[in-house]
Amino acid sequence: MISPLAQFQRRKEPSAPPAEVPSPARPPGVMTLCRRWADPAAVALATVLIAWRASTLGQWIVDDAAITFAYARSVDEGLGPVQQPGADPVEGYSNPSWLALLVVGRRLGLFDRGTLLGVSDLVLYPKALALLCTAGVLACVAAAARSLLPGRAWAVTLLTGALLAANLSYVAWSFSGLENPLYALAAAATGALLVRAAVRGALPRPAVAASAGALALLAALTRPDGALLAAAHPVTVLLFLIVGGRRRSDLMRAARAVALSCGTFALPYAAFLLWRRAAFGLWVPNTAVAKAQKPPGLAQLSSPGELLAYGGWALALVAAAGAGAVLARPGPARRALAALLVPLALTLFAYGVLGRDWMALYRFATPVWVLAATALALAAASLWQARRPRARALAGCALAGALLLSVTGQAAQDRRFVQHPTLSMCFVAERYGHTFNAYARYLGLRHATVALPDLGGTLLTSRLRVVDVAGLTDRRVADAYAAADQQALRDYVLNEVRPELLHVHAAWTNRTGLTPPRLAAAGYVPLYREGNGGDYVRAAAVRDPARIAALSERVRPTLDDMVAEMRPAGCGPRLRAGEGSPA
Repeated sequence: MISPLAQFQRRKEPSAPPAEVPSPARPPGVMTLCRRWADPAAVALATVLIAWRASTLGQWIVDDAAITFAYARSVDEGLGPVQQPGADPVEGYSNPSWLALLVVGRRLGLFDRGTLLGVSDLVLYPKALALLCTAGVLACVAAAARSLLPGRAWAVTLLTGALLAANLSYVAWSFSGLENPLYALAAAATGALLVRAAVRGALPRPAVAASAGALALLAALTRPDGALLAAAHPVTVLLFLIVGGRRRSDLMRAARAVALSCGTFALPYAAFLLWRRAAFGLWVPNTAVAKAQKPPGLAQLSSPGELLAYGGWALALVAAAGAGAVLARPGPARRALAALLVPLALTLFAYGVLGRDWMALYRFATPVWVLAATALALAAASLWQARRPRARALAGCALAGALLLSVTGQAAQDRRFVQHPTLSMCFVAERYGHTFNAYARYLGLRHATVALPDLGGTLLTSRLRVVDVAGLTDRRVADAYAAADQQALRDYVLNEVRPELLHVHAAWTNRTGLTPPRLAAAGYVPLYREGNGGDYVRAAAVRDPARIAALSERVRPTLDDMVAEMRPAGCGPRLRAGEGSPA
């Protein structure tokens, strides 16, 4: 029984307040969503813009890319690094990391298997890889910009994307089937890593150093000149050490970081070089031997000037003025831009060392365009944030005018490239692979050999043994070029190999010394004449000489049209040895 006092106290106790019901979470506002998705949207939009520009080139894949395609087929089929079944191992490629991606694609059934969406996967898969690498490049740009300008990273990304889309040199070679987009991604990631570390004062951190070394390794395994990016982190650390403090503790941290960066790159790369030496007997790719690369002279080192001419001097001056204005003012923007200029300078130097390339539109400049466009966009956005409205208007007008002059200045050169791009894989497959298969079949040449300089599409389609008179995949020919010994090359081709079929044309006729008189003296007769060269057959290999004249008359109209157009009627969904024939 409860006492009256207890009842009174219970009545006097205040009742507990009712439990609060949590209010439903409010959805984020429109501005919050815009800020959250601005950077990914800018990456996607800029990627679409670049892809649209690439679509103007259609299904073009440069023939040199198909050499790596042929090696990917051999590796995936368990034949090792050979150009075709039965060939000796020769490193006729210089892009092992890109080769690895192609092998993975073939193993997954995405490459060299047939068609995807009605397009040959020999075209679609490398272009899809290029698209992914392009998106990766722009994501790196956004990451770099976000560390400096969190609210305007989307603008930096869009401006960089617009600059790259306007540059057909970048677009064409990124979607050519070659390793350029992966190299550009490695360069962009290096730039983004250095920018973010410089803004945060984190350059000596072990994670940054190790990441820089790993990215340099990727670049070096994508293109030999990519090894220069191994110097990007050490040089940047040294630069900031000179400009900043020089305390003993700073020196020790910097030394450890540089050692870690260099070690992360050097140890795996040294192992790769040892494997190359053991597998192929060379320290460099056979392609480098064939090109007889010599130490650069002063004239060659000045070749980056041609990139300024293509990009536009007005745009270059505006970029230099903007960069100078940013570098003149201490702060995060100066640190970011200074860090980005280091890999840009290294890729420019690499371009100068490589020398001139016979292919149009500056094939080796892809990483230069990426880093230069990023630097320009970062400088422009930094100045825009710091200036008053009138200064912003002047800077915007100057940039827009310079970009307009750049685009109009490139227009004629770009138009010529779109109309007549560098030798395509499908043209070579049809002109040489299918055509020489048909020659051998009609003339009754079994187990025949063909020697010619245009290789990629030929390797994918030829049922003949192929000898590369350009030397990229042939050690003996490469050694002859390196020694400047034309006689050794001719002796090897005409006396040792003695191919039943042979083709030379244009510059290759004089470079090899396989001129019509020398070929005639060696017993070769023409099947089809093309300028100063053409298609030849060794007469003694044909049992019925009358078939040579008949074949020559039969193929002339078709080959005349094919050579005049330099565009194939279509190489079909697959390029396989022995498939197809000239129309």
